[in-house]
Amino acid sequence: MTCIKAEQLILFFKCQGDHAVLCVRITNVAAAVTKEARLHLFQAQEWQKLQNHIQDHSCTEKFSKAQLTMTVNHTEQNLTVSQIPYPETWYVFYVDKFTCEENYSESEDIQFEMVLLNPDAEGNPLDHFSAGESGLHEFYFLLVLAYFVTACIYAQSLWQTIKKHGPMHTVLKVLSIALLLQAGSAFANYMHFSSYSKDGIGAPFMGSLAELCDIVSQIQMLYLLLSLCMGWTIGRMKKSHSRPLQWDSTPTSTGIAVVVVVTQSFLLIWEQFEDTNHHSYHSHHSLASGLLIGLRVCLGLSLAAGLYQIITVERSTLKREFYITFAKACILWFLCHPCLATVSVIFREYQREKIITIGVILCQCISMVILYRLFLSHSLYWEVSSLSSVTLPLTVSSGHKNRHRF
Repeated sequence: MTCIKAEQLILFFKCQGDHAVLCVRITNVAAAVTKEARLHLFQAQEWQKLQNHIQDHSCTEKFSKAQLTMTVNHTEQNLTVSQIPYPETWYVFYVDKFTCEENYSESEDIQFEMVLLNPDAEGNPLDHFSAGESGLHEFYFLLVLAYFVTACIYAQSLWQTIKKHGPMHTVLKVLSIALLLQAGSAFANYMHFSSYSKDGIGAPFMGSLAELCDIVSQIQMLYLLLSLCMGWTIGRMKKSHSRPLQWDSTPTSTGIAVVVVVTQSFLLIWEQFEDTNHHSYHSHHSLASGLLIGLRVCLGLSLAAGLYQIITVERSTLKREFYITFAKACILWFLCHPCLATVSVIFREYQREKIITIGVILCQCISMVILYRLFLSHSLYWEVSSLSSVTLPLTVSSGHKNRHRF
């Protein structure tokens, strides 16, 4: 139960279909009747227009322009939002006879419970998900299923490879931990959405756990990719050509990696405090989100430039192919979020969060697959890491192997 008084934005919800329903329950009907309590519903665009010209309308005129109004005078009431040509956001305001009075005096609060339901596949108003969240529950189910199937196929062979302590042991271990955190985030999100589909509340702890797992995974991957790139770039002139290419943690590369990791960690945590909704890829209207996007763009371009310098001076065709593939994985990991956030602007508001969330998760999964194939590929490992005695589970195509036999 929540208390309301005077003018107050209670909630906003993205409605879809022809029979979205607003359900309201109150305990103290007498207080609501005495205060002439009402709920005013505005379409987001119309409310924004009023706010842009607020000096042209008095308080009473502003609320009189609401698209829908409900007088709160019963214990339980329903209001149907119909004739919606496409999903859009609605704002719900509480208003009473004291709202527009300058000398407002405190009075008895009204306790209420409110539920907004969208029509399900059969047209019945039973769906707790807003238009911006619809489909995410099914997506996370398929994602968790894909992680489970992949683990059943590759987990044992990957674990055996890691236990052999080859040249890329540290890289594979960090990459695997990041992947486990991504899978944990997906599972926690699925549990949260499963609960949300039943009661419209969900499991806030699971939602917070999903965000925490995603943040730690992002930090792990940032440190991994940055350490590899900085080590290869800064330490390149000090290496002999016969030295195995592996994670080079020079003081300079480690220092730069730590500074960038701390900066991204601060921005990720700041973003969580600015937007308390439980989703990992937030809207980009806040300062923290904008700075985070800018950081990822700078990282993607900087690492691409550093790897390009290595590629241009590398004489070995196989090593050059290794670096090019690694550069693609880095660019995909860092730039998918900024690019999808930019592309999402051309879509309607209710579609943007789904496009960014699903797109970023899929792109980062592809980036991880590329990195696994790269560091577990027998022929590439042979040339780049001087590894010739370990049989690895994932290999490049047979045609590629035939071209590079040693």
